[in-house]
Amino acid sequence: MSSVDQALRDKLARRFRGQARSCAELGSPLYAELLERAATDLERGGPVWQAVEPVAGLPGGALVALRYLGATHRLALSGAAPELAARYPSCGGDGDPVGAWSALAELSERAAAAGTLEPLLRTGVQTNEVGRSAALLGGFLEVSRRWDLPLRVLEVGSSGGLNLRWDRFRYSPAGGPAWGPVDSPVDQGDPWVGPRRPRLHPPAGELELVERRGCDLAPVDPSTPDGRLTLLSFVWPDMDRRFRLLDGACEVARGLAVTVDRASADEWLAARLAEPAEGAATVVFHSVVLQYVDPDARSRLVSGIAAAGRAAHAGAPLAWLRLEPAGALGPADMEVRLTLWPGGEDRRLATSHPHGTWIRWEQ
Repeated sequence: MSSVDQALRDKLARRFRGQARSCAELGSPLYAELLERAATDLERGGPVWQAVEPVAGLPGGALVALRYLGATHRLALSGAAPELAARYPSCGGDGDPVGAWSALAELSERAAAAGTLEPLLRTGVQTNEVGRSAALLGGFLEVSRRWDLPLRVLEVGSSGGLNLRWDRFRYSPAGGPAWGPVDSPVDQGDPWVGPRRPRLHPPAGELELVERRGCDLAPVDPSTPDGRLTLLSFVWPDMDRRFRLLDGACEVARGLAVTVDRASADEWLAARLAEPAEGAATVVFHSVVLQYVDPDARSRLVSGIAAAGRAAHAGAPLAWLRLEPAGALGPADMEVRLTLWPGGEDRRLATSHPHGTWIRWEQ
């Protein structure tokens, strides 16, 4: 083994350990344990290295660790890896990390030899955190109240577009009336912590959406069996709530078609905002997307939103709603911000867990 190969394995092992820490912080002890073991295996040039070597040279932002876990989880979910499925709670397994590691190492060795993992590893990570809709809900409703206009919602980085269907989910805050369809297969429950709750008005039955549309570089259709499997494979198998919410959102998607265009965020949004919707409030929104956008494209995206904001007026207002990392918060915290035009008023509405597990409303 050359020194170059060893250096690459060591670099990848550090990234796997970094992801292991994130999984531990975000509530997945199973994946944290598997990634720590996989990192050691990488350093030794074992089965995990054999499996991921074709994509080992990808940059850190490609998230090779999550691609690897998603690819192997997909095989477990599809029935192609029954030994691993027997250990993954998402497949009805027992959650034993020792048994899961043994099954994962064996699967890696077999799949590497057969070449079955490489096509899956070349697919980017697709994260659809349905729980983030609860963090954004109060912002959407504030826009509706502010202008008393129908909403036109445009999402960048939509993936499967599940959060474009936020108004078809159920939200049930403690001490207050629930919001959303009573028969929705997605019940967010009460993720709000602390003394405040968003004002859930207008009621779901009075809210009007005249357009919902998104874009993504590699959109997934969650209404199809393959699309559903793709999205579920990237949910961490010991996080039942995430799995349940996403599965329910895929059911919602089968009954409500949404267009997600294959396009870059900056170019797509510029084209959409060039056609302001008179008589509607346009809401541009995204959640944990900006860090994955090329810096130049990100700059164009943000400046394009600001330019459209300057052209907004009371008959065609613009809102920018986003859930993104904020350096002043804890390492795993996100903030929900809302900017409104005309006027350019900008406020932080809430802080949130990255998956929407908890939300601390501030307004």
